[in-house]
Amino acid sequence: MGESAGEYDASKIVVLEGPQGIRKRPAMYIGSTSSHGVVHLLFEVIDNAVDEAMAGYCRNISVRLYKKDDGNIAEVSDDGRGIPVGMMPKYNKGALEVIMTTLHKGAKFNSEAYKVSGGLHGVGLTVVNALSEFTEVVVKKNGKKYRQTFAKGVPTSQLEELGETTEHGTTVTFKPDAEIFKTISFDSTLLKERLTYTTYLNRGLRIKLIDERFEQPEETVYISENGMKDFIKYLNKDATTITDIIDLKKVVDTTTIEYALQYNTSYEERLESFVNTIKTTEGGTHVSGFRAAISRALVNYISKNSSGKNEVKITGEDVREGLCAALSVLMQNPEFEGQTKEKLGNAQLRSIVETEVYSSFSRYLEEHPQDARAVIEKAVSAANARESARKARELSRKRSMLDSAVLPGKLTDCILNDPTKTEIFIVEGESAGGSSRMGRDKNTQAILPLRGKILNVEKASYDKIFDNKEIKSMITAFGTGIKETFNVENARYHKVIIMTDADVDGSHIRTLLLTFFYRYMKKLIESGYIYIAQPPLYKVKIGKEDKYIYTDEELSSIRVDEHKDAETQRYKGLGEMNPEQLWDTTMNPENRILKKVQIKDAQIADSLFTVLMGIDPAQRRRFLHDHAEEVNFLDV
Repeated sequence: MGESAGEYDASKIVVLEGPQGIRKRPAMYIGSTSSHGVVHLLFEVIDNAVDEAMAGYCRNISVRLYKKDDGNIAEVSDDGRGIPVGMMPKYNKGALEVIMTTLHKGAKFNSEAYKVSGGLHGVGLTVVNALSEFTEVVVKKNGKKYRQTFAKGVPTSQLEELGETTEHGTTVTFKPDAEIFKTISFDSTLLKERLTYTTYLNRGLRIKLIDERFEQPEETVYISENGMKDFIKYLNKDATTITDIIDLKKVVDTTTIEYALQYNTSYEERLESFVNTIKTTEGGTHVSGFRAAISRALVNYISKNSSGKNEVKITGEDVREGLCAALSVLMQNPEFEGQTKEKLGNAQLRSIVETEVYSSFSRYLEEHPQDARAVIEKAVSAANARESARKARELSRKRSMLDSAVLPGKLTDCILNDPTKTEIFIVEGESAGGSSRMGRDKNTQAILPLRGKILNVEKASYDKIFDNKEIKSMITAFGTGIKETFNVENARYHKVIIMTDADVDGSHIRTLLLTFFYRYMKKLIESGYIYIAQPPLYKVKIGKEDKYIYTDEELSSIRVDEHKDAETQRYKGLGEMNPEQLWDTTMNPENRILKKVQIKDAQIADSLFTVLMGIDPAQRRRFLHDHAEEVNFLDV
């Protein structure tokens, strides 16, 4: 029988080596080819420089974003030892070329050169090189200056000696490849966040960011002399604290554990964790050990020192309410889950971290009874609130996600129950609710009207939140549960659309809803399920034709350039539109404008919600005063 196109034999095997394999499957190495992947390349280069700092050889790092080529070129310089440039006989190539073009190589596999490092897998610079249109590396080492260039992972020049120098270090300049990435612009928000916490984790390290992509170039210097204590002050800068800052640095064999914590009046736990200065977004064994230590130390202290008997049992969740902490572990051979290093897997780290943190935190509580008392009072309050909210959460746990019998009475549900095809409109007021019910697509669109403004969850305790009728209606309608029962996979709709009036009250309601989603259903935002509807601001009647206008600029253009005698109606409320108009302008997927709510910088969002919606009016007043000149529209 002859060989067919469907045959599977040795001739079908393709071997992709080095840059070829990386370019074929880039997401395996950097997570995605979106803007996050682009900035991940920059992080890989910065992490190499930081590794030199952790080894004690680098004190200064410079990150420059160039204006040329649409601002898509980055340069990272350090004053470390410089990448080796000598020949490697085994490969018949220079060390620099091997490092830039070969996977799973480098001095970080040898503890003599680097005790600890973030670039564990030996793929960082190789991946950057493979996924860049061009890369240039300049090394200053042993009194000489060297240079080599690459394109898409392949050398475009031999290593050349440029002359003598008294300096030392490495400079890597690269441009992400537009053939690989959907966008090749560096996200400065993510970069600034990364540089901020990097200097907190490496006290004394100076990082300068020069962003030349603006009319007026921005230059920012990041440096911290107090390390983790400064980190906690930064995280808690908009919070009302109730304890001093406790910090500890302890070396256990080859592992260094450093943490700092402080309690505040908020209802959430904030824990930032790192391994070898790499942020472990998904936590891991070190985080499990830390949380277990804090919970055990406080529960034991409460058991020994509580004067009265609390009816509700204090849990680990209760004692972590209001906790703001940063945890950093430096270790050899960390085992990360995935190349993007977001979760630590080393099992032995849990017991090491738990032992050291439990010991130091227990001692602190005994030596600082006033701080201990403040934390105990907060934990008891959290436990009582948790019990008060139990029934609301129990309702969410027990009900069937698709059983309309337990859905809120004010919800007008859609016919389909496929969440990927359905959407729910959160509508302000009964009037708008009536119009939207009549104008909707009954198959795919559900309507949930809210009565007035929902509770400001930033200032409310759990029991008040879970007792609020409007919030309970949303929790039940969405089907995701809340707090520890929350599961985004149970969402009954993959589009939750906030539809409020185009006035100050509508903006306030929208902000209250976003505050609730951010604090209690954040995964809905991260999953891309939260949207804001954009109703028209005006209806312009030109002869017999009605035209809907969404901005003041568009209105001015029509009046001046087309029809000066056009009749204009300003919409201030959705209830002013009849069902057909509401459908045509705001609900029809073919015509409407929706804004997807995204979280690009969680720290900035967290800070803004705390300031604008929190319990400190003086702090809010200062913010409004400082930003008053930025207001370009005020509805009075």
